[in-house]
Amino acid sequence: MTGGLRVFDAEAVRAGLSVQACIPVVRDAMIALSSGRVRQNLRSFIALSEGRTFAMMPASLGEDAVFGAKLVSVFESAEAPGRKRHRGLVILFDGRDGVPICVADAEEITRIRTAAASAAATEALARPEADTLAVLGLGVQAAAHIEAIAAVRDLREVRVWGRDLAKARAFAKAVAEQAGPRCLAFQSAADAVAASDIVCTVTGASDPILKGAWVKPGAHVNLVGSSGPARAEADAQLVTESRFIADHEEHVRAHGGEFLRALEAGVIPVDHVAAEIGAVYAGAVPGRTSAEEVTVYKSLGHAVQDLAAAAWLYKQEGGRL
Repeated sequence: MTGGLRVFDAEAVRAGLSVQACIPVVRDAMIALSSGRVRQNLRSFIALSEGRTFAMMPASLGEDAVFGAKLVSVFESAEAPGRKRHRGLVILFDGRDGVPICVADAEEITRIRTAAASAAATEALARPEADTLAVLGLGVQAAAHIEAIAAVRDLREVRVWGRDLAKARAFAKAVAEQAGPRCLAFQSAADAVAASDIVCTVTGASDPILKGAWVKPGAHVNLVGSSGPARAEADAQLVTESRFIADHEEHVRAHGGEFLRALEAGVIPVDHVAAEIGAVYAGAVPGRTSAEEVTVYKSLGHAVQDLAAAAWLYKQEGGRL
């Protein structure tokens, strides 16, 4: 036994787990996933009604290590049509005796670990001198990604775009007031992306809001917002003309909308995925291969990341694993 069940609500997760602390946690989790040291099933979905889904993501962090699942509702936001909220629980069990030891707010863990995963990928794939970031989307992940990318690159400028220019300007003003890098709002996604070294898409778009033709040579792109096979934030040209890195190849082949659309269009081969990010972190496969190459990291998010983040938080708060 490990001392009873611990519960971390959203406030406790925010207080105990920072984006910066989570970067090495998710990096290690993805190395373990790519090396086969952890077990994880494909996520499963139950459609409840239009715009409402229940998802289950189980995983084990290794023999005698913690195991568990993320249970999450994905609902269209009533306050912001077109956006979705991810509410739920991350549940950990002790791998030695099967006792539940931790329950944590899944929405807050997802916010933190998703941005941390993009930052880890950016650290590995973006050019060292990259200093201009474009963020397409204005939700909680947009703010989290700015914080996370700033932790791995010395950002000179952030360029933001959303469908509502007034909201984009308000968002940019709020970022600038937090004493971060200069932040500018753009009326078009193309203009926001054109001069950017790093691009993060964090929208709820069903169809592409990013075109490969807009991305400059040598840029790095994190595709984050689309997490299902029927949705894609970027067009087939970006997939075709980039070094395409998956967070987990099996999941990208099943749920990576950008990859699946390009494959269906016949513009990429079935083996177009260059590597898994965990293999890049481990040094088994190169990440960027030239200064002019465009790199893409396709992020779907994984239970091993959620469980690893919750386990780190549990240990920091005195839990024994």
